[in-house]
Amino acid sequence: MAKADRLERMDKRRADLEIDYRTALIEALRVTAAGQWGLFGHNKDKQTRAKAAPLVDGLVELAEEIDDLRLQLDMECFALHQEFLAARGPVRADAVGEPKQAQAWLDRLTQEG
Repeated sequence: MAKADRLERMDKRRADLEIDYRTALIEALRVTAAGQWGLFGHNKDKQTRAKAAPLVDGLVELAEEIDDLRLQLDMECFALHQEFLAARGPVRADAVGEPKQAQAWLDRLTQEG
């Protein structure tokens, strides 16, 4: 019974952290949609990246803790963070800017509830 209780507490902690991650991501997306570049790392400007680093680092830390719990619970990696990581990095010159990309993410996440 103790193992079941421990697993239940771990799963509750994981679910709470996933809510925290989603909340932090939405806040970071709002900042980016308002015009602050850097969250998606589309350009190589060091100042832009440095300004967004605390947002990105916070998301990465949360995701690492979530994935550690998911591993212990025999679950797949946290999909929302994997999707966020896949959206980061250099893009083609004709790609939409980070503010528009952030707004599209916000629209999708708020529709999903």
